[in-house]
Amino acid sequence: MAAVIELLHTATLVHDDVVDSSAVRRGNASVNSIWTNSHSVLIGDYIYSKAFMMMVGLDNMKILEELSDATNDISKGELIQLDSINNINIDLPYLLKISYFKTGRLFEAAAKSGAILAGGTRSYIKHSTNFSKNLGILFQIKDDLLDYQIDSYSGKPNFQDIKEKKITYPFYFAYLNGSSAEKKELKKFLGDDSIDNIKLYELVLKLGGLEETENLAISFMKKAEVSACSIKNKIVNDEMLNLLDNSLNRKK
Repeated sequence: MAAVIELLHTATLVHDDVVDSSAVRRGNASVNSIWTNSHSVLIGDYIYSKAFMMMVGLDNMKILEELSDATNDISKGELIQLDSINNINIDLPYLLKISYFKTGRLFEAAAKSGAILAGGTRSYIKHSTNFSKNLGILFQIKDDLLDYQIDSYSGKPNFQDIKEKKITYPFYFAYLNGSSAEKKELKKFLGDDSIDNIKLYELVLKLGGLEETENLAISFMKKAEVSACSIKNKIVNDEMLNLLDNSLNRKK
């Protein structure tokens, strides 16, 4: 089961790097930078097909349905994000939808499938699934926050999102709080490959973009904690709380 989830995740990342023209993934050279975009697309497709072969081998229609639906939703999330590029009128529910489809959905499907395979009760399946969905959204919010770092390296070039004209949480909150002049200044950074990192960082920081993004991440941590604490197995409960802490405080 874990291998299936890992394959689905890997295939998604390989395809993501092509869409984003990323040369680095978690500190390592991406597949498309080592070879070509064609290699990446075909390798991603191959990994997806292997994952589905393993899913069929589980011989469980509930799990096959959940994971195939999740795969479809993840692709939908990438398409939704493409539509959001350079869209300064995007709202918070739309951004959260992207985070859910891109990351929360896979976490959710992994937890639900694992709970079903383990023979969990309806209550256990419900709480572990809700926990993982909110953990995934928290993870994505933190990912967006890590992109806006001035004094650390998150595993990919910093400020890459804004260079790709992606409206993520720090930019969204900063733009929402900015004056007309500050909004005009922020818009100039979108798509600029020669960004003055310090100037952008200080402006987003001043306008509360980083603080409000951190607060949003904490709000999803609290949602996940409610689900974690509803599970009476102390070992599982402790592991869930550790995952939350690590996700919120990770540096890359």
